[in-house]
Amino acid sequence: MHGHLHKPKPGEELHVTFITKDGGQQTFEVAEGDNILDIAQAHGLDMEGACGGSCACSTCHVIVDPDFYDEIPEPDDDENDMLDLAFGLTETSRLGCQVKMSKELDGIRVALPAMTRNLQLKDFN
Repeated sequence: MHGHLHKPKPGEELHVTFITKDGGQQTFEVAEGDNILDIAQAHGLDMEGACGGSCACSTCHVIVDPDFYDEIPEPDDDENDMLDLAFGLTETSRLGCQVKMSKELDGIRVALPAMTRNLQLKDFN
């Protein structure tokens, strides 16, 4: 169901704020369980997600507000491997496809990095 967002139930809305590459901010009401990649794409933000959210690239790299970083479950080995490929990696970098909204993340702020690194087969020829 990649790309599909759930409608939040009244009174259970969660909020996420994206800081765009130009420094602007956009806040959205979202449902628990939706991930950052799907939310960004559904709202037309510039987040590629080249692998379709399968944790096989780093094009949905986001920089999480330090106030929320410890509320996100630890990244697994696959995510850490992909983060190693991300442009502009920081101490609070995560892959948007792996960050699912929860009550603990209500109000989270994530910044979209200035660039992404999308390796394609043609890059190796």
